[in-house]
Amino acid sequence: MDGKLIIVTAPSGAGKTTIVKRIIAAFPALSFSISATTRPKRDHETEGVDYYFLSPDEFTERVQSGAFVEWEEVYPGKFYGTLKSECERLWHAGKHIIFDVDVKGALSLKNLFPERSLSLFIQPPSIEILRRRLENRKTETPETLATRIARAEMELQFGARFDRIIVNDNLETAVAEAVHAVDKFLLLS
Repeated sequence: MDGKLIIVTAPSGAGKTTIVKRIIAAFPALSFSISATTRPKRDHETEGVDYYFLSPDEFTERVQSGAFVEWEEVYPGKFYGTLKSECERLWHAGKHIIFDVDVKGALSLKNLFPERSLSLFIQPPSIEILRRRLENRKTETPETLATRIARAEMELQFGARFDRIIVNDNLETAVAEAVHAVDKFLLLS
């Protein structure tokens, strides 16, 4: 298939998922790639809509059988990845795919599909603002917050490797920049 890929990545708490949802709403030709994960399902999440929830053993078996186009241990014992079958499902439906993935997974996708992809790095205005956003979610313990901030500091070093960096200081401005970049990319043959 000749579908394109829109790869969106960011440190946790930078606004990536919100921006992805707004991009999807703007482009009917885009479909969201549902990632697989080993992390526990949250109360508001639905299997096959938000994620494909796999046990660690199932995930490992699929890695070994080559079922993923990319995968990563994002946090200790918490694996995430994109199944080949998910990409094929969307391309066979005639869709372009939008990904909401971690930084290393995004780089893997960009390397696999360099000519067919646009990669957007959503950057928080600062680590302190990112910390406040994560604290305001009220989903983090002091330990998980420290882990997320440490990972964000590492991930920010990769921003220059993406096609476009969008600083999410103002959500509406960031969404407008992202939508413009995607529109321009999808219009290219």
